[in-house]
Amino acid sequence: MQTLPYILDILKYTVAGIGVVWVALYLFKPYLDKAEQIQVLELKRAVSSQTLPLRLQAYERVILFIERVNPASMLIRLNASGLSAAELHMMVVTEIRNEFQHNVTQQIYVSVRVWNVVKRVKDDTLALVNNTMKALPPDASGTEMSKTILIHLSKQEQDPYEIATGLVRQDIEELF
Repeated sequence: MQTLPYILDILKYTVAGIGVVWVALYLFKPYLDKAEQIQVLELKRAVSSQTLPLRLQAYERVILFIERVNPASMLIRLNASGLSAAELHMMVVTEIRNEFQHNVTQQIYVSVRVWNVVKRVKDDTLALVNNTMKALPPDASGTEMSKTILIHLSKQEQDPYEIATGLVRQDIEELF
């Protein structure tokens, strides 16, 4: 029967020790949480300082892509004189696809919204070129095709390439 007081003493000390540990954890938990938040913020800042230049470069590449597939600049760059419409069509389609493939990795660094804009610009430009080619007679020249595309673009109320560039700029502004 003498072991009963010892067991009760051990139980009292154990309960008191658990209580002290619980109070200590309760008091120090806010400090531990704050320290963890500070570490997370420092990690985010370090990652941001490394990825921000890459993200800005990706946005630059996206803007350059939009400008390079804009028929107004692409047709001047490709110089359609002396080509048939079919030859120019093949050159333009190849150019658009090559530009897209060259920039496909930029989707890692830009937002989903911007990447959807890039895909939409590519698809809409290909559709414009393909539909123009279908509407022309088989013996049309590259110059006629260029004029038809540019006339179609000039009839639109808003330049789709300017709209796309504006959306990309909005996304960049959200970074800052």
